Amino acid sequence: MDLRKLKTLIDLVSESNVSELEITEAEGKVRIVKATPAVMPAPITYSMPPMQAPAAPAQVVEVASPAAAPAAPAQPAGHTVKSPMVGTFYRASAPGAKPFVEVGDTVKEGDTICIVEAMKILNEIEADKSGTVTQILVQNGQAVEYGQPLFAIE
Repeated sequence: MDLRKLKTLIDLVSESNVSELEITEAEGKVRIVKATPAVMPAPITYSMPPMQAPAAPAQVVEVASPAAAPAAPAQPAGHTVKSPMVGTFYRASAPGAKPFVEVGDTVKEGDTICIVEAMKILNEIEADKSGTVTQILVQNGQAVEYGQPLFAIE
């Protein structure tokens, strides 16, 4: 399921009287729960088909839990490129291939800097600002959350 479809579903739930929506497709399942007004919005959880490692969905839920937020590292200096979706972070287009960027590389706005795999779809993530990559904040193959900082650019 692509990011546009997820955003549309989230918008439909938030604008309607529906409090919970669960959709199952061939590549997986998505469940959207509308939070009560006094509580922070519930995270979107993903369940992969049985052939996927069972630790991945649980890891996404743990990262999104409010208890994990205080343990997050301080914001890096400069501009941060954040993950536009939940998925798995990859620095290169294939195992053993040269990474898209390294610390010290100069990037232009629109350059591909990494891939986030979500539901078996490889999504190229582009630099949203020109500058020099000063930090890579995520390990290759690590699960990432929506809005998680990936790179620092100055």
